[in-house]
Amino acid sequence: MSNPRIYQNSIFTLNETMALNENAFGHVVRVLRLVKGDTIILFNGKEACQYSAKLVEVSKKAVLVKIIHHEEVNNESPLNIHLGQGISRGDRMDFTLQKAVELGVNKITPLFTERCGVKLSGDRLAKRRQQWQKIVIAACEQSGRCMVPEVAEPIALAQWLAQQTSALKLNLHPKAHHSIFTLKAQAHRIRLLIGPEGGLSDDEINQANAAEFHDVLLGPRVLRTETAALTAITSLQCRFGDLK
Repeated sequence: MSNPRIYQNSIFTLNETMALNENAFGHVVRVLRLVKGDTIILFNGKEACQYSAKLVEVSKKAVLVKIIHHEEVNNESPLNIHLGQGISRGDRMDFTLQKAVELGVNKITPLFTERCGVKLSGDRLAKRRQQWQKIVIAACEQSGRCMVPEVAEPIALAQWLAQQTSALKLNLHPKAHHSIFTLKAQAHRIRLLIGPEGGLSDDEINQANAAEFHDVLLGPRVLRTETAALTAITSLQCRFGDLK
């Protein structure tokens, strides 16, 4: 069994003994039920590396670990994808974020659109964003990524479309005339727009086109929002990234 990977937003130094934070402690003790002498892998989400750590003290209130090894990790895609995802209901949004991270997305902005059907604001929105970020961290722990993508503050579609960027802008549209694999441009950075359940309205598609988003399609069938996002990301990674 491989050593479990644990995220902790800390600076790690070889041969240093340090305490796990509250989230890491709970995962190690209550979920994994690890004991003194067990080894875990730690990463902080900001460095392309991970650290082996041995549990040297385990109690009901704290876990102390000693950093024993440092390893560079080179599994980030050469393609930087910023996903603008129309907010969908319930587990669909969670599933989309989780799998998008596994496929190498670098940033996710949840978008309020005409048909998103989700009403969130204030504390409820802040808590939901925190939950989405936790899902992203868990996906990094599972998939071996060390760089943790940001879940940006949810905003209206029009605000996201107005942001300045040098990335290639793509909007998944079932009536488009070009597929991802027929794009002539080479890309290292992409902004990918995916509508919610029910898709984008005609007016929103026109807004995206006015903001220089190119309509692309994935095939003759209409895909659910979570299927569309993951299929598009996979296609982009095959076309420009590191999936083969």
